[in-house]
Amino acid sequence: MPLPPLLPVSDIHARLQGIFPEGTSNRNYVTREIAAKTVFVMLYVGAVEGTERWLRPDQVTRMTDAQATESGVAEREAWAETSLRPATGSIRRRWYAANTREPIRDETLRDGLIRTGAVTERVDLPTTSPQPRYALAQDFASLLDPALVGDALDTEIAAWRAAHLSSGALARVEILRRGAVAREGRVLVTFPNGETRNMAPGPSSIISKAVVEEFAPRFLKEPGVIWLSESSNQVVARDDDLARAIGLRIESDRNLPDAILVDLGSGDPVLVFVEVVATAGPVSEARRSALQTIATDAEFTKKQVAFVTAFSDRDNSAFKRSVSELAWQSFAWFTSEPEHIIALHRARSADGVKLSELMD
Repeated sequence: MPLPPLLPVSDIHARLQGIFPEGTSNRNYVTREIAAKTVFVMLYVGAVEGTERWLRPDQVTRMTDAQATESGVAEREAWAETSLRPATGSIRRRWYAANTREPIRDETLRDGLIRTGAVTERVDLPTTSPQPRYALAQDFASLLDPALVGDALDTEIAAWRAAHLSSGALARVEILRRGAVAREGRVLVTFPNGETRNMAPGPSSIISKAVVEEFAPRFLKEPGVIWLSESSNQVVARDDDLARAIGLRIESDRNLPDAILVDLGSGDPVLVFVEVVATAGPVSEARRSALQTIATDAEFTKKQVAFVTAFSDRDNSAFKRSVSELAWQSFAWFTSEPEHIIALHRARSADGVKLSELMD
């Protein structure tokens, strides 16, 4: 069977961004440069479903820029054969160190391209076998045809997504896509009482809108908005007046919350301090303590106060950078999965808590 045509690594990298849009699970694994180079080597050796040619991860580490330019059939077939033999010496200017085969295998392939259906794996080999075992799925490989461009490429990508991304994954993609579209103009936020407010365009405003319109009605019985700030207008007079009316003293130069919601449906009102994280600034232990002080000074008890950090998506770099900073006894919420929430539980006694007590 003839070898497939080659698409340059840079073009593969660009196509992967379009095939796997923001919101795709483990998106970084399937869109970064090492993924593009892995796909390139699979094309180079002809590892495509149905050809009985397969890739071994260390072949990606052995490729070089010079070899990648050798695009003739004879050169490609010769390298495919020799790259599977034990190395007899150092490889000058190889793409990656030999031990990079593990992240290629575990992240790029198993947790990335295989999970999305872009790559298939041989099932007739023992897990310890050194034989090559990975190949591009035929319908995915067709998306990398250099002759496929423009509207035709977009159509094929859309069809592939519909066939291989789950309904949940597609929902995440669509939610985040709508957020990206909204960045082009001002963001209109509708409060629970019907009041509206225009916020400046940007990722933080998109998340704030979702907090008010999605999080609040889902997780609060009778929601209200006390405070909503934005980078271009951190203190809104209407919000400051309302906050002061219930005893909250918020200083604009420090401890300024992104949002304060209130739940009036459970007897005593419950305050919900929300930090919106597009890049940085989650509810850390220090931040939680500072916000708790604001509530305590207004004579709200600890049982009347909750803390939430809102992100766009679990796979977003902002969450990955911030997750280790999140305070115990706080929550994390994502606009791409609005019906779910993460609770960071902290045991209140030396005996801790049993897992069965946390299970629904």
